[in-house]
Amino acid sequence: MRAAATVGRALAAAAVARAALAARAEEPLAYYSDYYSFVGADARGRVAFALDTNRGQDGRAFQAEHFVVLHDERRGWIDVRGNGAYPNPNGALDTIPDSPDFAFSGSPENGVTITGPTNGIALEVAPLPRILERRQPGGRYWLGAASATLRWDGRAIRGRVIFEYLHRDGWNRLTRKYPGQWRDFHGLYLAVEGGGDFYFHRQDPADTEPLTGTVVAFALVDGATQVLSEVAIEVPRRAQGPGFYRWPEAWRGSFRAGAGRGDFALELSERKVIANWVIGGFAMGIVKGEVRIGGVRRAVYGLGELIL
Repeated sequence: MRAAATVGRALAAAAVARAALAARAEEPLAYYSDYYSFVGADARGRVAFALDTNRGQDGRAFQAEHFVVLHDERRGWIDVRGNGAYPNPNGALDTIPDSPDFAFSGSPENGVTITGPTNGIALEVAPLPRILERRQPGGRYWLGAASATLRWDGRAIRGRVIFEYLHRDGWNRLTRKYPGQWRDFHGLYLAVEGGGDFYFHRQDPADTEPLTGTVVAFALVDGATQVLSEVAIEVPRRAQGPGFYRWPEAWRGSFRAGAGRGDFALELSERKVIANWVIGGFAMGIVKGEVRIGGVRRAVYGLGELIL
């Protein structure tokens, strides 16, 4: 009798658990991200600034989060306020809710102004054309680049912004865990000497996100924008991290740009470790090097995002 009762209770508990999982699976689940990566220079040197603004929905709950870094070529990494989660009481998803540290006006298509009074920062971004866009049911990913001005520390620093947008339904990294997602992800957001942009990301093919793809690259040089094809990327040098992984420290590769070919050689000059998970880590870095497009070699400089 007792054994039968125990089995009955176990079966009932399992049924309740299955019902709870089924109910949760039917609840709204979504994730939105706008990523602004700025590189510019003035008489006092080069400055890099990145702000990732994430929103999510999980059932009836809404989330918001900032990730922000600032680097001055002469002073190094600058401490900034605003990293982490903040309230999203109105359930903003398509637009970015203001936080105590950053406020947003405009839109990527028409131009954006981001003000951060607690950090003395204002970023003004020109309208962002779509360089690459991918859509699928319940998801959208696009990349853009435009001129921008960062006002900080009494300076008006003119430069460029590379913008990355992602929307996915049925997925929300702010509330749920996805082991292996974006494993060995290298995203490089670089300004090209003389004006322009060079971007690529690559990641482990086994953990590729369908919208963002395994390898994506584009270049904007001399006013001409090209999505690059036949991109081959090598990581010739790595350094041991504080666990069972190795940080990338250099990249080289080749690509096709229209009817011609190009290549690049890049290296990590500084690294700021954000998180360590023993089997992986997250860091931002300053990347320098050269890219050859149209037979001309040009210096590049900017930010690298590394998720291992």
